[in-house]
Amino acid sequence: NGYPSRRRSLVDDARFETIVVKQTKQTVLDEARAKANDSSLECTILQAQEQHQQEDKITLEVQQTVEDQNNDEEEIRMVAVDELPQKPQEHVPSADDEDKETDAGLTEEEVVLQNAASESPEAEKEVVRAAVVVRLRDGMGSLGRILKAVEAYHGAVVHLESRQSRSEGVQFDVLVKVDMARSNLLQLIRSLRQTQSFGSVSLLSENNVNVKAPWFPKHASELDNCNHLMTKYEPDLDMNHPGFADQVYRARRKEIAEIAFAYRYGDPIPHIDYTETENKTWAAVFGRVKELMVKHACSEYIAVFRKLEDEKIFVKERLPQLQEMSDFLRKNTGFTLRPAAGLLTARDFLASLAFRIFQSTQYVRHINSPYHTPEPDCIHELLGHMPLLADPSFAQFSQEIGLASLGASDEEIEKLSTVYWFTVEFGLCKEKDEVKAYGAGLLSAYGELLHAISDKPEHRPFEPASTAVQPYQDQEYQPIYYVAESFEDAKEKFRRWVSTMSRPFEVRFNPHTERVEVLDSVDKLETLVSQLNTEVLHLTNAIAKLKQPFC
Repeated sequence: NGYPSRRRSLVDDARFETIVVKQTKQTVLDEARAKANDSSLECTILQAQEQHQQEDKITLEVQQTVEDQNNDEEEIRMVAVDELPQKPQEHVPSADDEDKETDAGLTEEEVVLQNAASESPEAEKEVVRAAVVVRLRDGMGSLGRILKAVEAYHGAVVHLESRQSRSEGVQFDVLVKVDMARSNLLQLIRSLRQTQSFGSVSLLSENNVNVKAPWFPKHASELDNCNHLMTKYEPDLDMNHPGFADQVYRARRKEIAEIAFAYRYGDPIPHIDYTETENKTWAAVFGRVKELMVKHACSEYIAVFRKLEDEKIFVKERLPQLQEMSDFLRKNTGFTLRPAAGLLTARDFLASLAFRIFQSTQYVRHINSPYHTPEPDCIHELLGHMPLLADPSFAQFSQEIGLASLGASDEEIEKLSTVYWFTVEFGLCKEKDEVKAYGAGLLSAYGELLHAISDKPEHRPFEPASTAVQPYQDQEYQPIYYVAESFEDAKEKFRRWVSTMSRPFEVRFNPHTERVEVLDSVDKLETLVSQLNTEVLHLTNAIAKLKQPFC
């Protein structure tokens, strides 16, 4: 912290995670497609087709009807008839080649659907509810073709809505929810894609949820399943780590990590008996931060720091315990702490913030490098993060970053991680025409703190859209820092930016149930409106009473 050096980057973690996820998805897709093209599966499909002789008769009737249409209805015939399940020897002379071609073009959602259909003949014929988005190039005149195709594949339309498309060359986006057998649903999607009137066809959901719904924790207890560590800057692995050659230190780190691994939701945070050496390291950093904060830290940080001193949680002689710090945070902003064994993936770390839970390490940096640590330790967490997590406005901002990450795409996790890095970790704000630090990485690192508030780096106004794509420098001090007008201004800009994300649903944290709710139904929205109306009523009554003259 006193000199330029490598440090852990949440952004790099997110990018690394994205690459691994893409590679894993590609492997799964390749295996699924190979399975879909296997001859044993083709035999299963043929057996299922022979059991649908009655459907073949209906197919012939539909085909005769469509053939009576004029040339303008040629595409309807392609959609409604050509791709219906038929006997390969009669209607699909090159079935093997065609199946291979269509299977190769399956999306991830369709592969999952096809795997479910291939489990058994019963699963193949099971009627499911799914949503299909079709982009219309030629306007609403093409809507009839979709409906006729659904009817031809023995499906029922349960919901239909449209909107003007934002895609170039497409006039409308149409969402169609259907009840249909799995095998017919796959055939419907493939046939719709062959129609020139449609820009694209996307399968969204099955049984009212995404075919491959992005899982994310809905309750704090489910964070027990979110402990994926990033093996970066570990003393056992990184030769540049200050504790690499210290066997005693490495054993101590392993001991504390095992305690965190064993932690489960609802457990009291384990007490760590810190050694004299560890307390000595804390005292050195504590004294330096206390000296610099008066001049360079934001007022919110200073106010909470002094409050922690008054309650004897921050004392120079000993490291605070996470449990006493967690109790302090809960009392002030509802945030709590959870012990972490090491560096979590960006997705897991951000997800915990949605529940007002901060995942904190308990191990201490090496004594030979008290002012520098290549990864966050408990001194960084306690001195850098904890004071501002006790500030209501900053706590709200941190939770909103966490809520925005739930169900976000890998690319959006990278952007959210970058925003987090340039705000919560290395953020600056204006205070009476002076630039002050509020980022934890600055407040616990005196070297970069002095660099950040100097004239050497560039100071830019905080705008989430540009901040989210700013490259991060983790070998030297940052050449660019983002300055917020205030926490409230940063929150408002962040909310507007999050509304542009591609996540197809909205979430909220219910403080009564301590659960994250997906706002995807009218009932949930009505419940939320009722709660908001109650709050507005209390607010109105409070204003009216304040206006009354004193008796």
